[in-house]
Amino acid sequence: DELQHGAGLSNIRPVGAGGWSPLVSDRYQWLEVDLGERTKITAVATQGRYGSSDWLSSYLLMFSDSGHNWRQYRQEDSIGFFPGNSNADSVVQYKLQQPAVARFLRLLPLDWNPSGRIGLRLETYGCPYTSDVVSLRRGGGGLVYRLSPGTRRTSKEVVSLKFKTQRNSGTLLQAEGHEGSSLHLELQRGKLLLVKLSCCEAKLTPSSGPPRRLASLGSLLDDQHWHHVVLERRSTHLNLTVDKHTERVQLPAEFSQWDVEQGNVTFSCGESVSVAVTFPGPQSFLQMPWATPTTFRTWNKAGLLATFSLQQGGVAWLHLSDSRLQLLIHQGDKELIFPGVFAGSDLSDGQWHSVDLTSKRGHITISVDEEEGGVAHATPSFPISTGEGQVFFGGCPADADGPECRNLFDGFQGCMRLLTLDDRPVDLIAVQQRLLGNYSQLQIDMCGIMDRCSPSRCEHGGRCSQSWTVFHCNCSDSGYDGATCHSSVYEQSCEAYKHNGNTSGHFYIDVDGSGPIGPQLVYCNMTGNDTWMVIQHNNTELTRVRAPPGSSQHSVHFQYPSEEEQLQAAISQSEHCEQELSYHCRKSRLLNTLEGSPFSWWLGGPGPGRVQTYWGGAQPGSQQCACGLQGDCVDPEHYCNCDADRMEWTEDSGLLTHKPSLPVRSLVLGDVQRPGSEAAYRVGPLLCRGDRNFWNAAFFDKETSYLHFPTFHGELSADISFLFKTTASFGVFLENLGIKDFIRIELSSSTQVIFSFDVGNGPLEVRVESSVPLNDNRWHRVRAERNVKEATLRLDDLPVATQEAPADGHFHLQLNSQLFIGGTASRQKGFRGCIRSLQLNGVTLDLEERAKITPGVRPGCPGHCSSYGSLCQNQGRCTERENGFHCDCSLSAFSGVFCQTEVSASFKSGTSVRYTFKEVYEVSRNSSALPSSIYSDATLRGENVSLSFRTSQSPALLLYVSSYYREYLALLINKHGEDGLEVRYKLDSSREADVLRSSVKSVANGQLHTVSVSRLTDSVSLQILSSSSDSDDMDPDLARLGSQGFAGCLSVVHFNTISPLKAALLHPDSSPVSISGPLVQSSCGSAASANPYAAENTHHLISHSSTLDSAASIRLNGNTTPNVVFPAGVIAVVIFVMVTGMAVAARFLYRRKETYRNQEVKGVKREDSQDFPFNSRADSQNVSGENPKEFFM
Repeated sequence: DELQHGAGLSNIRPVGAGGWSPLVSDRYQWLEVDLGERTKITAVATQGRYGSSDWLSSYLLMFSDSGHNWRQYRQEDSIGFFPGNSNADSVVQYKLQQPAVARFLRLLPLDWNPSGRIGLRLETYGCPYTSDVVSLRRGGGGLVYRLSPGTRRTSKEVVSLKFKTQRNSGTLLQAEGHEGSSLHLELQRGKLLLVKLSCCEAKLTPSSGPPRRLASLGSLLDDQHWHHVVLERRSTHLNLTVDKHTERVQLPAEFSQWDVEQGNVTFSCGESVSVAVTFPGPQSFLQMPWATPTTFRTWNKAGLLATFSLQQGGVAWLHLSDSRLQLLIHQGDKELIFPGVFAGSDLSDGQWHSVDLTSKRGHITISVDEEEGGVAHATPSFPISTGEGQVFFGGCPADADGPECRNLFDGFQGCMRLLTLDDRPVDLIAVQQRLLGNYSQLQIDMCGIMDRCSPSRCEHGGRCSQSWTVFHCNCSDSGYDGATCHSSVYEQSCEAYKHNGNTSGHFYIDVDGSGPIGPQLVYCNMTGNDTWMVIQHNNTELTRVRAPPGSSQHSVHFQYPSEEEQLQAAISQSEHCEQELSYHCRKSRLLNTLEGSPFSWWLGGPGPGRVQTYWGGAQPGSQQCACGLQGDCVDPEHYCNCDADRMEWTEDSGLLTHKPSLPVRSLVLGDVQRPGSEAAYRVGPLLCRGDRNFWNAAFFDKETSYLHFPTFHGELSADISFLFKTTASFGVFLENLGIKDFIRIELSSSTQVIFSFDVGNGPLEVRVESSVPLNDNRWHRVRAERNVKEATLRLDDLPVATQEAPADGHFHLQLNSQLFIGGTASRQKGFRGCIRSLQLNGVTLDLEERAKITPGVRPGCPGHCSSYGSLCQNQGRCTERENGFHCDCSLSAFSGVFCQTEVSASFKSGTSVRYTFKEVYEVSRNSSALPSSIYSDATLRGENVSLSFRTSQSPALLLYVSSYYREYLALLINKHGEDGLEVRYKLDSSREADVLRSSVKSVANGQLHTVSVSRLTDSVSLQILSSSSDSDDMDPDLARLGSQGFAGCLSVVHFNTISPLKAALLHPDSSPVSISGPLVQSSCGSAASANPYAAENTHHLISHSSTLDSAASIRLNGNTTPNVVFPAGVIAVVIFVMVTGMAVAARFLYRRKETYRNQEVKGVKREDSQDFPFNSRADSQNVSGENPKEFFM
């Protein structure tokens, strides 16, 4: 083999100790090997110079067919350097991941022993490579290949070739199909496209439409290097491979067989005669006598192409700005900016663009891509001349500080070629040998441009853009986020949304997270104990059957908004799915008999569905309806009601629950054409509940216990998400090892989680520190992601921790051992606690199934209320379930999945609700009685009453509490212009009532007010009146006030553990309530909010002996009232009134009446309210004749 070394003969150093060592040790040296012929090179080995301290610690490899136009070899499409030696004696061999085919090899030193010099012994491994080569010139050249008539056709056909070219467009191959259609493999803008042309398009008639693009692969294929193309037809699909990347294409039907008819190649395969130069970094520059750039290519939108001095003084800059070319000239105090050339304006697209800059008699012409018509002219008002002095391309020297070179812009990163000097091409090889000009940090005789977006690392439809050094993914509208659009922004199920605190509504769910199945829009119904996912289709209404004329059957197809794979994944993930199927018939048979062929059937399941001959409510394959399974069909001889063939209307309805048969795709109804036959059908929406993946959990009770699974494959992108809860301070959640690579997530302390891995660049860690302990036995969520750009770690809702990946490092994660969950291969630092909903790249690991057969690990993990109990609002109680939790709203005046929905209704003057309390003996006979029930003879030592109201009526009685002995509590709105809130207490029938006034006025203003009353003494009953309520036992002036009725609205009425209004509205049949008049449920309380200037009034009630027993306060908008002393009696009443300005609908008015036995109460001093227009004296002789165990609203 012939050796050459550069740059220039002056660099040759006598080799006395064995090996190559240049005279100057810098990064501009190289060793070139001529193998004599094209060779398939599979490995290289290096060794230091014999008997010396000279060796290389890293280097680059270049390959070429001609000794020019070098190409850098890269590992994993990214890493450009090879690690070298650590001493002069050992041999380090590297097998090339992809063999290189070339005649010339060039090694460029990067780093060497700092105590020695560049020194090298080199060996290459490979074998001769021979192939037939044809050179096709621009014009009409081509090859034709036709199968002979006797050639046997096969289901697999392969066409393989290699090509290289300098031109970025041309037809490479054409295959003829049936009916004149053809497939074309074309090079367009350096990319290889597979397009289909119809017969008219192939003939290029005026009516031809745009070709149909089937595939696009590769980029920068006009680099004059060999590229390998393989087309492999397998039956109805085609695998197109360009170099190492393959795309699968579904072939049109007319190409089930094909002939390769011709290759009308319109580019030249001759060797390159131009020498390119690469500006790899911002410090790169090339200094020349006056010369002009001819062509360039780059990914950067900005950068300096050239700067030069003017003859009259001044400086000019030719630079890229926002992907457009601009000329900026400074001359003295004058400044002229030429706005740029807009033809081919996207000059940062990686394509070669031509530039021509000329100046004659003060007239400057700038041309960009002149062949495409992009010419701009500009004539300044003062003369400008160029053509003398130095030109700096790409940037200025680092030490340049004078007028010779001033760079106002970023340096250029890209490639240039065809530079001209006095209208002659610049000899860049002479520049490389330091015989012409000056340069720094350049790569000469090669274009080192890379397309980081081909293939795109952006997943899930993310749009890739790039600069010279990095790529960026635009994830907008994709439903995914992260550096490569890898992780879904949506939850995996309705169940997951519920546990984030959401209520019913439409949500996007992504059943496989970062997997290939996209998000789908569903409705999540969270109103009941179970959370249901609802997927509609195009017809869920009851539809009358009308068979088309001349047909004996009526068929209908149901279309779902979700795609096939989305539907099946959602069904598979759910614990239970169902779909209603009903048939209403009048002399229209359905399934006939078990032995006969069915008149009707439906198709359900994956794809178009499979024929099903059973009906809703029956078992698969039974050819029955629900009544046949239950034995109650109208005709015992048949298994469906409709099969009785009667003139009366009947129906067969039920739920389909066999998941493999869902959803219903089509319905075929057969007996609909006979005279007198009438029918209607209904197929309900698909309903699914439960999430088998969300609650899939395992409990690890020892540090030495673990679960193991097959190796995790996340070479380029890996995301891991799970929930954990523990009382331990440390433990490894997950670990997977390779020979050198690994991935691990662990709890390193009670407040820190670490995500660590190694892909060949050395260990990398991402940490998240929590301000609260993580070993609190509550669920915490961990989400880790690693891709070619960065690694991220999320813990609960804390800020994301990010660690960027090395720019030119390894990025393939290569693992080969088992995946350990909850422990490590060494059985040290294992995790003690629960791990739940573990997903790796969108695939859920079945922890429960594996735990069933693993010692030291138990399936499932109870105890969810500690984490999710805070979601239950308004006195709702969290109750544990096997999978999840439930908010028990029985003790709350609210309803809804989290007891968050206000129960509100409008009352009119004729409306009343009567609530009857249960007798003690009734409860003893009914074991299902709610624990919140209050019994008629119970003695209450205190009560808590709350309600919200809105009214414009004044005066009005809002609340009335009375005992069997005429003691009472009343909440009312008084009159006389103030419309203030007033509370009256009477705890001794022999004394007058005590009046507590609020300083807040005008509460009858149509706005929303919320009131809470708490008493901490004896038993009471509660009554809120409408005009139809009986009032025989009420204080007369309150009775007169109550007789006026209440026009307004009440909501969230609560008395101790009873919510009578909620019972009347939501459970009227199962609750002891009776309703008269129109009671209309309303949403009037949904926008209740507190007034920001609420104040508190306090009123103390004291016995005759002046002993303070307890306190009462009215919390309203206003000021504090003075204390007042009353005779004996122990009460504490707190009333909260919050005023809002929001306009919301009406609240409920309710009246409740309960009798009870009161403890002996001492007399209370009277204080009448002068603002109240009614007499407050009670008629002690009037005794109510109504049932004393009733409660009116």
